[in-house]
Amino acid sequence: MIISASRRTDIPAFYTEWFFNRLKAGFVDVRNPINKNFVSRVPLNPQDIDCIVLWTKNPKTFIKRLSELNEYNFYFQFSLNSYDKKLEPSVPRKSELIKTFKLLSEEVGKHRINWRYDPIFYTEEIGHEYHVKYFEKLAQKLHRHTERCTISFLDLYKKTERNLKGTSARELSEYEILKLSKELKRIAKLYNLKIETCAEDIDLEEYGISHGKCIDNLLIERIIGGKLSVKKDKNQREACGCIESIDIGAYNTCLHKCLYCYANFNNDIVKENWNDHDPDSSLLFGQIKETDTVKERKIKSFIDRTLFD
Repeated sequence: MIISASRRTDIPAFYTEWFFNRLKAGFVDVRNPINKNFVSRVPLNPQDIDCIVLWTKNPKTFIKRLSELNEYNFYFQFSLNSYDKKLEPSVPRKSELIKTFKLLSEEVGKHRINWRYDPIFYTEEIGHEYHVKYFEKLAQKLHRHTERCTISFLDLYKKTERNLKGTSARELSEYEILKLSKELKRIAKLYNLKIETCAEDIDLEEYGISHGKCIDNLLIERIIGGKLSVKKDKNQREACGCIESIDIGAYNTCLHKCLYCYANFNNDIVKENWNDHDPDSSLLFGQIKETDTVKERKIKSFIDRTLFD
């Protein structure tokens, strides 16, 4: 099984101690985001977990404990954008994040750290020239420390639109996407970076930009040195190419508070959940209640054992 940690929050930035406590315990409890009284108990034993995908904007504290992942296969999705504090209120300065990115790459290898430049959107101040300029600045700093970059374009879901209220942020038109993509590919090629899209319907193949998989069977096979027998994740959008995984995070728990975030709906709830976080709890926040139904998730390895028969 593949563990996603997590599309819903930044575990490496804010929940490092809890995460490693769960690995030591050998399981994690995940509350169903729709049916709050239903809890999945997910085994975390090394023999059951093929790979852990770690999503983050700032793994600085996490890096110090990488040795505790020695029994696991893993890689990072590291988001590093060009936006300022108005849009990313609690994200550290870019210069600090670049140093962290480089340090992480030195520790785990550049093939196990994927740079994410997403979501891309325009405002009255941020347009085509802005993204071309700052994408190249970041590419110049990061290209020796990663092999690929994933891009996506803002989708204004209701919750995202609500968070961005009061800003001039908007989606790009198809023409704007094509125009910008051509430039981003040019820059990526200049710095020997593979560039892919994340969950995008638009076809950018003519610009040399393919549809990517953030939870990627090919990358995982490279890391584990074996083949996987696994399907596309049916719980993700149609345009998403990711393979099956179990997410162990929770919505409304990320303290970066980026205005474009789809995983935080309400900052007051984020604060409440953070105050309810206990590093020793089996849940990311809160405790198991008497009214909860806890069911152990049946998982299995995706490694294709037929190759060894």
